[in-house]
This record gives sequence, structure tokens and C-alpha cells, in this order.
Amino acid sequence: MTATEAPHPGPRPGALRALLPALRPHRAMAVRTTLAALLEHAALAALVTLAAHTVGAALLDREPPGPGTVAALVGLVAVRALATWREMDLSHDLAYRVLAALRVRVFDGLARSAPARIAGRRSGDLAATAMADVEALEFFYAHTTAQLLASGAVLGAGGTALAFVEPSLLAAVLPAAALLLVSALLEGRARAARGARTRAAAARLSADTVDTVDGLPELLAFGALRRRRALLAERGAELGRAQRAEAGWEAAASALREAVVVGAVLAVVAVTAQAVTDGRLAGPWAPAALALALAVLAPVAESAQALARAAALRPAAARVRAAVHAPAPAPPPAAPVPLPPGPLALRLSGVRFGYGGPPVLDGLDLTVPPGRTLALVGVSGAGKSTCAHLLARFWDPEAGSVALVPERGAAVDLRSLTDADLRRAVAVVGQDAPLFHGTLADNLRLAAPEASDAEVARVAALCGVDEIAAGLPDGLAGRVGERGTTLSGGQRARVALARALLVRPRVLVLDESTAQLDTASEARLAEALAPDAAARVTVVIAHRPATIRRADRVAVLSGGRVTETGTWRELTRRPGELTRILDRRP
Repeated sequence: MTATEAPHPGPRPGALRALLPALRPHRAMAVRTTLAALLEHAALAALVTLAAHTVGAALLDREPPGPGTVAALVGLVAVRALATWREMDLSHDLAYRVLAALRVRVFDGLARSAPARIAGRRSGDLAATAMADVEALEFFYAHTTAQLLASGAVLGAGGTALAFVEPSLLAAVLPAAALLLVSALLEGRARAARGARTRAAAARLSADTVDTVDGLPELLAFGALRRRRALLAERGAELGRAQRAEAGWEAAASALREAVVVGAVLAVVAVTAQAVTDGRLAGPWAPAALALALAVLAPVAESAQALARAAALRPAAARVRAAVHAPAPAPPPAAPVPLPPGPLALRLSGVRFGYGGPPVLDGLDLTVPPGRTLALVGVSGAGKSTCAHLLARFWDPEAGSVALVPERGAAVDLRSLTDADLRRAVAVVGQDAPLFHGTLADNLRLAAPEASDAEVARVAALCGVDEIAAGLPDGLAGRVGERGTTLSGGQRARVALARALLVRPRVLVLDESTAQLDTASEARLAEALAPDAAARVTVVIAHRPATIRRADRVAVLSGGRVTETGTWRELTRRPGELTRILDRRP
């Protein structure tokens, strides 16, 4: 794990139990699944017991089975077959319903806690949690809970019957059952550790594979593909070693369970033979009691195996649980405050914030009146993008406030707004403008799916997206490829700005979003922004002098606060922070 990678949650005890509440919305189906499993095991126990009694009667008492016995045997076979089918159908239906809901909850958790939770995490690693880890829990929901309950019920009922028929048989069965269950529980910790190594190796392979696919052009351009293939081969070998180690221990544990079962069978046979010798069991009841004892033990052996396999899922369960219950760095307001209509001013007061370390912003005060454009300038690391993150409310400030100020009424802190109100009022266009696989129009409508074709065409024309559409075979209905790979960086920037304008925000934040445009394209976008500029606050984070010059005012960030403000003319007329920043430019 590199220094920038976030650690994975460890396989703590109780990680699987913590996911049991996911069954609550499906209680009725869970009960039906358990009843089907109980009927399956009970039918098998009754079938082998009756069959053994019938064979014993035929051999020892020369009594052929009567029509009722034959009908009962056939009925039990049918019940067993139907119960097995029904249990498998219900258990998998239940498991996949729970997994479908869990995937949504994992995504919601990642979205709620982003970007704090995903900082330092790789997309392939996150995908492994959202998909592979959730998928791994299918065994737990489909084969563990109902199996344990049903086998416990069969052990209780069968043990009671054995106590009446021949108590010594119960003494032979119970120690074996206890040993199977205890060995599965004792094995759990080591099994979880091995499972954690396998899941971690799988996550690393997934992350490196995604990185490799994303970076194929660079790898080819710099001749690094061979080294990358070697890394993937090593990751695959690492996963293979972890899987082989896990499988080897699984084989050894299975052999140990089989040895316990065989020992239990020998003990049951010996106890039955002694009971027959002593006259406590006679005639066909001897094979029937023997069959019942083994039928009671069989579900326990299956449950022990299921428990052992489930223990290996604890690392996956811990990762899923951590994603589902991830805290929000910007929690929703307990009592939302409505945002009045009309123009808004922007005010940051005494803002202090750091990413878990030294403060990036420390005592920042900044006000932008309605209808004004502010250029926010500073050296790299001065906190310009952090201001954009706070305005988007990806995080909340540790001290101070970020507020929108209507023309009439009190200022409204961003922490008092619902997410929907905030997104309608504030639009942030970041340095990276990722597009989604789909059409150009779909990407424009990302924040305003209800926008009409006329509105889409209007912002497309404003931002020059219509020129991009003209170059696609299907125009606005043309597909842009995953992450907009068919478009240039400047074209992606135009699309990002157009979809922000489609929302008609009252505060627009441009975080180096025009840096990839040439001077002429940037000037055209500035003209496109001008007609609606009087109705909104515009904050432009930029380094390019031409961009800074167009702003009404300039604010320079240094040392976590604004050190000077003024117009371009005022700040460039005399030496100061802005002139020093501009002088550093090549």
C-alpha cells in the first residue's frame, strides 16, 4: 500500500452480523426460506429413518412394506425434492434482492462521503468494493442464515427423538456436533485473515488493471507497457498465491470435518451395536435409530462448513459495511432553510479548513456582491480549489461560515441548505471535466434532465458545443465515449461549462475550467457568460492574465487568507502579491 492509498477495513468480529439488518425489508421471504430449509432437512431425516426401518423390517421380520409405507416413502422423496428446489429458489432470490439493495447503499455511502472517503482511493479498488465484495456476500445471505436455523431445529427435534429411543446415541452425536461447530468458529479468525489477504490482492489487481486500461496511450507512448504487463502478472501471481493458500487450508479443514463425521459414524455404529447386544434396541428399530442419528448430524456438518466459508467473507463484509456507513463530511441540515429567489451575494467569513492536517485556509474573509465577477488568484497550494470545494460543499469549514446572501433577508449558511437547493443555486466547474459514456445531449442534461431541446441548443450555441456536435455523426445525439475520450480537453471543458449554465445557477465557480482553451476560445466563452452575468456571482480561479483581467475584481490568496483585493488596474499598478505571482510565470 502506497502512502496515498487508504487502508482497508480489517476483518473485525461481527462484520457479518452487522449486515444482518439488510434482511429486515425481506423478513417474509427470509422466513419462507428458513421454513423451506427446515422442511428439506426434516424430510431427509424422516425419509432415511423410515427407509432404514422398512429395510430392517423386511430383513429381520420378513415383513414387506405396506402400501402406506410405500406412499409415505414416495411422498417424502417428493417433499424433499420440492423443498430442496424451493429452498434454493427462495434463498438465491432473497440473496440477490439483498445484494441489489446493498449495491445501492454502497454507492450512496461513497457518494455521501465523497470526496473525503475516495481521496487516495483508486477507482479499481472502489469498484472492487462496490461489485466484487458485495457479490461475495451472496453465499452468506443464500447459504448461511437459513441453514443455521434449520439445522439447529433439526438437531433439537432429532436429538429429542433420540433421547427417547436410545439416549446413548445422543451421547455419540452431540460431542461430534459440538466439535464441528466449535472447530468452525475457532477456524474463523485465521480464515478471515486469509480471506483478507485474498480480497486485498484482488482489489490491487483490479485497481492496477483499471489504471492500465485508462493509461494505455501513455504506456504505449513511453514504452512502459512491458513493465506494466510485468506488474499485472505479479499482481495476478500474488492473487493466485493467496487463493491457493486459502484453498489449501480449506481442503485441510474439510478433511478434518470429514474425519469428525467418520468418527461420529463409527461411534454411532458402535453404540447401536451395543444397544442391540444389550437388548435396548430390537428388530427394525436398530437401523432406524442409526439412520436418525446420522440424519441429525448431517445438517450440522453442512452448517459447520457454511460457517467456515462465511468466516472468509468477513473482510468483504467489513469493506461493504464501511462503505454503507461512511460518515458524510457535509451532513444534511437538521432544519433546512429555504433559499429566497433573486440574486445572491457570496460571503466567506473567518473560514478555517485543512484536510486533516495544517490549515489550508485560516481566517479567510471574502465577499462577492451580486452580479460581479471575482478572479481568485494565488500560487499552487494557496487554497483556491479548496474554496471551490467548500462552495460546492464537498466539505464544511472547521471554523467560520460560507453563506449566500439574498437581497432581502438574512444570510443563509450552506450548511442550512438542502442538497437540491444548493445544487440549483451553486454550480462548480472543476479543473477536470469528466464526461460519461453516452450522448453529448445526455452529458449536457446531467444536472437538468428536464431541460428542453431548445434550452440544450441555447447553451450549446453559447459555449461552442454546437461546433463539437457538428463534428459528430449524430450531432448532439452522438456518443462521446467513456470519460469523453473522443473529445479534446478543450471540448470537454466547453461541455462542462454548458451543462453548468443549463442549471441557470446564481453562483458560478470556474476552477481553472478554461485552462485548456486557447485564447480565442476563452474569449468567446467569456462573451457567452456576459449576458447573464448581472444575475449571478461568478468566481473564476485562474492563472492566465487575460482571464484575470476580465474580472471585475481580483482577490489574491496567500497564507490561507486574502492578502489583497482590487481591480486588475489597481493591483498591477504597484508591486504586490499579484505582480509577484505574474512575474513567476514563464
